Amino acid sequence: MGQRFPALSEQHRAFIAEQRIFFVGTATADSRVNVSPKGMDSLRVLGPGRVAWLNLTGSGNETAAHVQVLPRMTIMFCAFAGAPLILRLYGSARAVHTGDAEWADLARHFPPLPGARQIFDLAIDLVQSSCGFAVPLFDYAGERPTLIDWAEKKGPAGVKGYWAEKNRSSIDGIPTGIVERSR
Repeated sequence: MGQRFPALSEQHRAFIAEQRIFFVGTATADSRVNVSPKGMDSLRVLGPGRVAWLNLTGSGNETAAHVQVLPRMTIMFCAFAGAPLILRLYGSARAVHTGDAEWADLARHFPPLPGARQIFDLAIDLVQSSCGFAVPLFDYAGERPTLIDWAEKKGPAGVKGYWAEKNRSSIDGIPTGIVERSR
């Protein structure tokens, strides 16, 4: 059943490497809670107490808004194949935008994906496992090409225009910093 750990073990890292999807949860003290599914080979373990994930352009930008106000973040992985397991990473995150000095150093860990808008850098303060006995089994059928196709069709200028129109603030009106901190 459930256990708590101060950092990621090699077993945790191996489990994370096998996952095709993860979920990110954030909120401010008075905003809506945002839970977002992520995929596309966009997460890297950078050490036993640190992970980073590349955030691609989407219809909202809640995570960027939330961590600027309250940096807490939870990342959850579920085993949809193999032995049951749920793994949660709790910690403090920061958003690194394309115009920030740290962008190049962090971006080198990821494949170059069109529409990349932030990298979230999570300092882990707790790793928690739970049984996952009720999580159903699913077969992986592949990545959806839709987001990459959309970003390629828009081109870099079109994506930045989309950021200015749709990604400047959260649904609760919290600024994301995407226009000001991107190049």
